[in-house]
Amino acid sequence: MEQSQGPDDSVLWIVSAGSYDYGLWTLVAVNSLVFIAFAFGFARPRTARDWRSFGAFSAFVVALFTEMYGFPLTLYFLSGWLQSRYPQLDLFSHEAGHLWQTVFGITGDPYFAWLHTASIVLVLASLILLAASWWVLYRARRHDRLATGGPYRLIRHPQYVAFITIMVAFLIQWPTLVTLVMFPILAYMYVRLAHREEHEVREQFGEEYARYAARTPAFFPRWSATRDQTRCAG
Repeated sequence: MEQSQGPDDSVLWIVSAGSYDYGLWTLVAVNSLVFIAFAFGFARPRTARDWRSFGAFSAFVVALFTEMYGFPLTLYFLSGWLQSRYPQLDLFSHEAGHLWQTVFGITGDPYFAWLHTASIVLVLASLILLAASWWVLYRARRHDRLATGGPYRLIRHPQYVAFITIMVAFLIQWPTLVTLVMFPILAYMYVRLAHREEHEVREQFGEEYARYAARTPAFFPRWSATRDQTRCAG
């Protein structure tokens, strides 16, 4: 009597057909903890609302590193399409997780491709923005002042911009179905949080904040205004 092949057997057949560079749960834990701890050090959530937004960002990071090093859910889900369209692709090698490189036909080592380089630059720039914003905000809160210096001179919500840009950078580097679904939800959450915080700050600082908001955009800097301010400062 012929024995039927179970789902586990088919998975093992796919894995045995090439490399399997996953199951690295220590790397999942270490990368998630390091990145979340670094972000926590500068976000410093205080209210329940802050904790919800930081928790959502942490979930994004954990989901990302889980697929990057632990279990490649997206590659399993898309395995049929990927194998039919890219038959030479070593599906469960770590390099195959750089899906944009495969889809766009970018050749060469994915770790030195321009997409990977761009994502690393965006992450580093966002972490610098997050740190600089935290320092300005920390000093302003200590002296009960409105934060208007540093990154706050260009945009009103640099910390939220930093978090959103980090997510964009990781989607460029390592897209997954879970994080692609999470991203617009989190971005919308941060925009709503920004509007709620503005209402509270308006009540605290009144006309001073109204003048600041009138000359400073919320999320995207006006580069013409930035150049004018630089010339005036010089």
